[in-house]
Parts: sequence; structure tokens; C-alpha cells
Amino acid sequence: MPPIKLSTLSIVIGLVMALINVFGVANPVKFAAALRRFPRSLPWGYALMLLGTACFIWFVKNEPISDFEPLKPALYTLFIAVGVGSCLFVKDFLAVRGLSVVIMLLAKVMVDTARFHDSSWRLVIITWAYLLVVAGIVFTVSPYRMRDVIYWKTANEGRTRMLSGLRMAFGLFVAVLGFTVFKAHA
Repeated sequence: MPPIKLSTLSIVIGLVMALINVFGVANPVKFAAALRRFPRSLPWGYALMLLGTACFIWFVKNEPISDFEPLKPALYTLFIAVGVGSCLFVKDFLAVRGLSVVIMLLAKVMVDTARFHDSSWRLVIITWAYLLVVAGIVFTVSPYRMRDVIYWKTANEGRTRMLSGLRMAFGLFVAVLGFTVFKAHA
């Protein structure tokens, strides 16, 4: 598979971030209620954990380091067992743990894609990726913290709308970088 261009990645992740947060700006009460249900949502937990497991297996499969080649079948088995086992035996805050895995894998793609780009604006993507890794680590170790953060962010309608607006603006900013700066330096 050919590597993804930084412009394409920025447009996609920026627009996804903006679109999710349009709901928070337009209807902060329903958005807050949906966010508050997320940490203990089993459907989201199963979907995100299995997505994270599949993506991780794909990354291991495509890892070019030959030292790992003889170990790959055992690693596939181990990682699949961990992913499926988490869905079966660690259901408490499964959605948070699954999201943590997915955002850390997204961060890997972001850093790999932006690493050798010419523009200094790539640091926006790389910094965001490292913040995602830190958040992923914190929420994996103590998933109840995401619940606490969500409750703080959605404490009232004004705060929900303001923070959704800021995230939406950041998403649009990243998308604009993809349409302009990153496309020009491709």
C-alpha cells in the first residue's frame, strides 16, 4: 500500500474532528449526553478494541524488520488473544481502552506521515500526535480519568459548546493546512 500523503491525512482527520464537534456546537445537551455514555458503552468498546487489534496486527504484518519475521505468527496469536480477551474479560471502560489503542495507532500514522515533510507546519500534526499518545497512555492506565474529563468538559451547556467550538476550529485549521500548505509541499 502506498504511503498516505500528509495533505490527505490532515484533511481527513481535520474534517472528522470538525464534523464530530459540529454536533457539540449545534446541540450541546445531546452531545454531552452522548459523550457521558461513551466510557461504559460496550458496543463502542467492542468496535474500537477490535479495530485497534486489527490495525495493530496489520502494522506488525507490515513491519519490515527481519528479526521479527520468525516471531510474527506467535505475535499475531498473542495480540489477537489480548484484543479479544479484553472484549470478553475487561468490559469495564472497554470503550475508553479501545479508543486509547486506536488513538495511539493513529498517532503512529500521523508521525510517520509528517516526519519527513518539508514544511515546519508538520509540527502541528506531530505535536497533536504526541498529545494523543500521552492521552492514550493515561486513559489506558486509568480509564476512569476519561470519564472525569468528559464530565468536566460537559458540566454545562456553555462549556460544552465552547470546547466543541474550539475543537471544531482546530479540526478546520488542520484541514486547511492539508488543503494549502501540505498540498503545496507535497
